[in-house]
Amino acid sequence: MPILERGTARDQDSQVLTKVPIPLLKQTLDTYLKCVQHLVKEEQFKKTRAIVEKFGAPGGVGETLQKKLLERRDKMANWVYDYWLEDMYLNNRLALPVNSSPAMVFPKQMFKDHKDALRFAARLISGVLEYKALVDARSLPVDFTRGQLAVMPMCMEQYYRLFTSYRYPGLKTDTLTVQMKAAFSAPEHMIVACKNQFFVLDVVANSKQLSEEEILSQLEKIVKMSENAEERLPPFGILTSDGRTEWAQAREALIKDQINRDSLALIESCICVVCLDEPSGLQPSDTNRALLMLHGGGHEKNGANRWYDKSMQFVVGMDGICGVVCEHSPFEGIVLVQCCEYIMKYIMESSSKMVKSSSFRELPPPRRLCWKCNPHIQGLLAASAERLQRLVNNLDMTVFKFRDYGKEFIKQQKMSPDAFIQVALQLAFFKCTGRLVSTYESASIRRFQEGRVDNIRSATAEALAFVKSMADERGTFSDSEKMKRLGDAIKAQTSYTIAAITGMAIDNHLLGLLRISKELNMEKPEIFCDETYLASNHFILSTSQVPTTVEMFCCYGPVVPNGYGACYNPQSDHIIFCVSSFWDNTETSSVVFVKALNEGLLEIRDLCNRSSATASKLAVASQGASQPHKSGK
Repeated sequence: MPILERGTARDQDSQVLTKVPIPLLKQTLDTYLKCVQHLVKEEQFKKTRAIVEKFGAPGGVGETLQKKLLERRDKMANWVYDYWLEDMYLNNRLALPVNSSPAMVFPKQMFKDHKDALRFAARLISGVLEYKALVDARSLPVDFTRGQLAVMPMCMEQYYRLFTSYRYPGLKTDTLTVQMKAAFSAPEHMIVACKNQFFVLDVVANSKQLSEEEILSQLEKIVKMSENAEERLPPFGILTSDGRTEWAQAREALIKDQINRDSLALIESCICVVCLDEPSGLQPSDTNRALLMLHGGGHEKNGANRWYDKSMQFVVGMDGICGVVCEHSPFEGIVLVQCCEYIMKYIMESSSKMVKSSSFRELPPPRRLCWKCNPHIQGLLAASAERLQRLVNNLDMTVFKFRDYGKEFIKQQKMSPDAFIQVALQLAFFKCTGRLVSTYESASIRRFQEGRVDNIRSATAEALAFVKSMADERGTFSDSEKMKRLGDAIKAQTSYTIAAITGMAIDNHLLGLLRISKELNMEKPEIFCDETYLASNHFILSTSQVPTTVEMFCCYGPVVPNGYGACYNPQSDHIIFCVSSFWDNTETSSVVFVKALNEGLLEIRDLCNRSSATASKLAVASQGASQPHKSGK
């Protein structure tokens, strides 16, 4: 495949990336057994192995499904995309906040007053429009793979969904729509949420984009309009924070009225949502800012000042708590990071050179969205508010800045920072529970056409051997044995990472085989009913590296009731971890996990330092031994 020089996304339209491969059936089944063997009891593993061998036998069910999957690959740009999207997001019935939508938390802003906060929001909106213009013109620089393998261009499709996507709730499954670009019908409005009211902000007037000063003036009008108590409407945004089936049912009730249909149509076609939040009254610690970005603090704070179906919601709190909440189905975290970093740099640069626009136009005022309510809908609003409050009260989050070292120290050990941190997370989990569990780490497969992610299964047998040696208090293991096991664990993690990013991991493949069996109306193959398979897809530890070059961090909730979410951002001399769990589960505690993580990171550092010191001493000694002795006269 031709390697692009620093081209643009427009160049990539003519560069056809290869299709996501399908691994050999035997390879995936062997890897699956290797991934689960040390995580289940011996009896259970024997049963699983027999089931897997039967599934993969010549002329067996597995071969039939594999053949159909290969046919599907021939016919489609990306054989797994729809399956994965439905399984990961659209079929999930849980509420979007906390369970699905990640947030990016910006540095705390020091606003002098309300006007200062609105000026920041106006700048942010100008930055969004500048970035959107690059996306629309296909002028973004192409992303290239970094790290383990040769430099290759990556698929840029996810960027084109940042401002054109909307997730519609459905009774059984949601629908993700992406407006295909017909330039003349492209949306030219944003939705601004303020005091739980929604307003249409036209960003173009008479074919000319609004200047920053004009946007600021419009935002000031919106704030004034939102303060008018007589016109205040119920907080309809709260409905979007509910379970997807509940919201789908509520939407059915809403669209019976034309006024509601018109308001929904404007929200569903907007560029993005900008949420002007009231002061939260909370200390602006990293942890509190993360919580407020994820759920707004519930209906009593800013939890209803949102519209969760829209892919990008920029939050500007009057108290300086700012960030972005994103609906995750259209794109991955790295795309969110690139967009946010561009906008934050734009804000920082433009704040130093604020120019008064000479041609200030008199613009029509922004329009408040109207809603028709009735007692039934009032009941739905109250029920949604209560369920969001339960979610808010249940989220246990700790943002932890580990300051003792960062990725520079890890690189000095000649180890991959990501693999090192993954092994440290396994050690932390083992310290808390005395076992390892099925772990998810997202791996980008954007080197392929329309590639999204597959899973790196970090709870390897080698990681288990290492954490056991570290937790052994009888002194059975020497430092050199522990170092060997650390090296093995990092090597296993790195080689699984390479397999995943090159389309050779097991999760997408097994999902494809399962979905093909459904399409063929077959009885569900035994491999997918086996308790080992079910447990292997219950990700108690859900992890993701989201590195940034501008000061900000990403956070998200756990994906299962008894699990942890662990997002990390490695910097040169520190690492930011966002650890989440649920209070109502007695097995998990974010504070306890973070304490174990801190201890583990220090223990691994000390082990590396002791080993280096020993190696240096040995080198000096052997050098001394090789020097010829001078005989005394």
